[in-house]
Amino acid sequence: MWLTCGMPTKVHHIRLSADERASLEQLSASNHKSEREKTRARILLLCDSNTSYEQGGSRSDAQVARQLRCSPNTVYQLRRRTPQQQAPAVVARAVQKNRATRKLDGNGEAHLVALTCSAPPAGHARWTLRLLRERLIEMEVVEAIAQETIRQTLKKTNSSRG
Repeated sequence: MWLTCGMPTKVHHIRLSADERASLEQLSASNHKSEREKTRARILLLCDSNTSYEQGGSRSDAQVARQLRCSPNTVYQLRRRTPQQQAPAVVARAVQKNRATRKLDGNGEAHLVALTCSAPPAGHARWTLRLLRERLIEMEVVEAIAQETIRQTLKKTNSSRG
């Protein structure tokens, strides 16, 4: 039985083409991208097996993590995802799959604010959240909506209900 010591070998190798490398270098120097995207681009550049160590590539996960001051797990996860996707897709933020769509978009919010600023229905001194909800459903702005959604929407606007 042989025992080996030392660092584990790389399982996921990153080999960037010249075009990918150029676009990642441009992205990492950009002022219009988030820090997370720029860090991911720098990770891929430092892990590139097609570039020698002296030219700034082919580093280990621990070396990259230490140089960029990020977690080694971040480097590993990015290295693991890269063979399945192209480098620019790995750097960009992924769309959340389970995120619920907004009940009130800009048009629905405009209807709500206009309704809130109008006169309350007969027999009522002011609009209540329940009345607003019922009227939005009645006007077919939304099929169903919670009173809490209406409250939060009105809170973020600078309107006053009375």
